[in-house]
Amino acid sequence: MAEPRPEPLVRSSLADKPQSAAFSPLYRQIKALLLQSLQQGEWKPGELIPSELDLAARFQVSQGTVRKAVDELAAEHMLQRRQGRGTFVSTHNEARVRFRFLRLAPDQESDAQPAQSRILSCKRLRAPLDIARVLDLRTGETVVAIRRLLSFGDVPSVVDDIWLPGGVFKGLTAEVLARNRGPLYALFETEFGVSMVRADEKIRAVAANEDAASILRIDQGTPILQVDRLSYSYGDRPVEIRRGWYLTDRYHYRNSLN
Repeated sequence: MAEPRPEPLVRSSLADKPQSAAFSPLYRQIKALLLQSLQQGEWKPGELIPSELDLAARFQVSQGTVRKAVDELAAEHMLQRRQGRGTFVSTHNEARVRFRFLRLAPDQESDAQPAQSRILSCKRLRAPLDIARVLDLRTGETVVAIRRLLSFGDVPSVVDDIWLPGGVFKGLTAEVLARNRGPLYALFETEFGVSMVRADEKIRAVAANEDAASILRIDQGTPILQVDRLSYSYGDRPVEIRRGWYLTDRYHYRNSLN
């Protein structure tokens, strides 16, 4: 017999919500409560959440209100609807979202190659001031600094410099990364309980410096894309800074605008 689930981490109604919440649409209030449950780990990545009918009873609202809240979370890729099975918490362990934030695509679909990831370095150091500020760290706190090379068909294509808050990623070492055979975000989710749910990016064209050119095996000064990404977990908590250099001689940066 399955063990009973612990009491929900959020209230089953809106009675205890601040008065200011009353000024937002009801479905947005339900969305906020669902996000709170996700943030507090009531439902784990890959896990089935309660049905819309059960959630409606829990929050004391109509099923249509719950559906609208769930629709928004699904559109934001935090939840996934599966026909005939229900709604699940999104996970980076699924093939369709393994490289969820990677927007590099081949010019010709027939040239598509599986991504190959190789960790070049991993070290723990005191956070530089600019990194600490963005990750909301105190002076003296540490970060894990990772350099990763992404190749397609054995052709070096992306160099990433990644900074992660050291306190959140205790135990993340070069040895742990070397043993990992999946995407980094899946490792972060499984081993450290950190789900990357959204990201902001800035993109600019730059000339490859000596460092990037050497790793990508191109001439210094070759035009490449510099992609600066800040990734967030639930509750809009910044948990990753990433600067990538993208070689685009056979690839392009693709995005969908709604």
